Order: sequence, then structure tokens, then C-alpha cells
Amino acid sequence: MPKVEIRSESCKSCGYCVKFCPKNVLAVGHTVNSRGYEYVVPVNDACIGCKMCAVICPDAAIEVYK
Repeated sequence: MPKVEIRSESCKSCGYCVKFCPKNVLAVGHTVNSRGYEYVVPVNDACIGCKMCAVICPDAAIEVYK
């Protein structure tokens, strides 16, 4: 099963990954990183490993492992 890993300190909460995930695996969380942004978190285990979130992320804050 694929796993999504978010580097919270790199995330600026732009929401691109949330919008483009075909399985709605990601959502903007409520925890704030040291830069003051609420970072993205995985909310379910439905990831299919398409890596769309990692490709679309402008800050390279996402890794997808199969």
C-alpha cells in the first residue's frame, strides 16, 4: 500500500495537492508549522500511489512511497 509523507516545515498550505488528489487523501490540517502555515496531512489510507500530489507541490514537500 502506498504511503504519503509530508515534510510539514516545507508546506505553505497552498492546497494544490488537496485539489488534485483523485482519492481525497490529503487535507489542510489545523496544526501550524514554524513558518505559521497550517500544513497538509493525510486523512485516509485510500492512496493509489499516483504521485500527483508530489508532482504538483511547488515546494517539494511531499513524498509518496510504494
